[in-house]
Amino acid sequence: MSQRPRASLGRVLEDLGDSFLELVAGDPEHEGEIGGIVIHDPDDEPVQPPGALVLGVGVPSVALPDLVHDAGRQGAIGLIVRAPVVMSPTLDAAVREAGLALLGLRRGATWGQLTALLRSLLAQDDIGPAGAESIGGLPSGDLFAVANAVGALLDAPVTIEDRSSRVLAFSGRQDEADSSRVETIIGRQVPEKYAKTLTELGVFRELYREHRPVVVNPADLGADAVNKQRVAIAVRAGDEVLGSIWAAMDGEVTPERSAVLQDSAKLVALHMLRVRAGADVQRRLRTDLVSTALEGGVGARDALSRLGLAGAPVVVLAATLRADHPDGRAVGASQPAGGSGGATGGGAGGGSGDLERVADALSLHLSASSPSSAVAVVGGIAYGLLAVVAGSEPEERAARLAEEFCERVGSRLPVVVGIGGVGEDVRGVTDSRETATRVLRVLREGHGAHRVARLADVHAQSLLLELRDLAAARGERPVGPVARLLAYDEDNDSDLTGTLAAWLDALGDVRAAAAALFVHPNTLRYRLRRLEEVSGLDITDPEQRFAAMVQLRMLAPR
Repeated sequence: MSQRPRASLGRVLEDLGDSFLELVAGDPEHEGEIGGIVIHDPDDEPVQPPGALVLGVGVPSVALPDLVHDAGRQGAIGLIVRAPVVMSPTLDAAVREAGLALLGLRRGATWGQLTALLRSLLAQDDIGPAGAESIGGLPSGDLFAVANAVGALLDAPVTIEDRSSRVLAFSGRQDEADSSRVETIIGRQVPEKYAKTLTELGVFRELYREHRPVVVNPADLGADAVNKQRVAIAVRAGDEVLGSIWAAMDGEVTPERSAVLQDSAKLVALHMLRVRAGADVQRRLRTDLVSTALEGGVGARDALSRLGLAGAPVVVLAATLRADHPDGRAVGASQPAGGSGGATGGGAGGGSGDLERVADALSLHLSASSPSSAVAVVGGIAYGLLAVVAGSEPEERAARLAEEFCERVGSRLPVVVGIGGVGEDVRGVTDSRETATRVLRVLREGHGAHRVARLADVHAQSLLLELRDLAAARGERPVGPVARLLAYDEDNDSDLTGTLAAWLDALGDVRAAAAALFVHPNTLRYRLRRLEEVSGLDITDPEQRFAAMVQLRMLAPR
């Protein structure tokens, strides 16, 4: 992962200051660029890169001076806390001594929105060196810079939006617009009530049909929060509509303004295509690097270095969807990390939509705690490489992060996550991947009671699955009483095998086994006598019970 961000503290204030941030104290023109975004957690101190911008979520006023001192000692260039911030002599002295800028997050803006905006500005997920590319004299793919340029040409605040009316970027001076525009910026989305009205008025239909600017009269929207005229134009790439530009400005749309909007739409299209292409290239490159690092061997050390993980202890997380999900894939304990897809994401498994969403969400979740983490779909599994601090219970920390992730995605995506061990070097990372994959297989097939586990939690189940694989490879089949019982069930359409399995699982507790099968205990007792007659199994013999249990778990379908 690249450690070369694209924005300074001054740039962040310039782009986000009107609607999101305010400078409380310190010098915003700090030398150097922002090295990453770190969320402060007093109970679990994250790995902090040099030049970090620290988000002090929920930090009380009394704790601010200490946090400023700590952030300054670790080389942070800025600290953001919830506004309003009450300055005191102690806090002012701490800010001057730390040499950082203290910023306030304005009321109405959420930390999640701020984090998404900052990551867009910093391009924190870039990989490898990037050249100084430009389109139209502006940094390639930098939609915020484009929005500011268009706003300057039109002398009006503008937003760049996608087809779903999500705000991709916005210019400065948004405070000069009306309260509805501020609401749009804060939510990074045109509010549903306005979008619905625009649809009913046929604005979107006209916007996507015409190649000229479309004017929206604020009176037509029937909302007190809208008092400035909107002028919009579609952004196209050939016949495809990529999004639109919206300017909040009064006055007539002169031929000069119309020409500016039409030229700007062409420029924005190039930048949006660059963002789309860049994201696809970066995803493939990241997948290739993660795959190489997990496989070990030649190139693994270089891959870890390019991911920003060289020399750091790493815990591998393996995530996928349960087998009963439509996008669930077979996960083998001995499956190679590279799968069949290599740089393309794992062939059969790597292209599934839900699994890609799992990987993207996991990447965002892990990067909040460790900016140098890396996630990619390889061989039908979303692997995460999490940099950890040695000697700080890293496996427990990785498991805790994975459990928080599963709670956030909830039941919408039935995700299970296996946790590997700590890898101190290339071989250790490979071993960690193998362990995480073993654990994941147990969870995916429903043998584990939780959504997140380490090897110690499911070791016995993992061994049974490996023995089952070995037996299947050798063509082993049930023999003796279990074989006779299976044949009887098939010929008579009965389920005495299921009765035996339930009774063994209940350790001979008739009432518990009967409840599991939804039958009366007397019915279960009759079935037990019947299966003894059919199979010749002596259920009072512990050796025969153990042999039957092993065959049922390893050889017979359940």
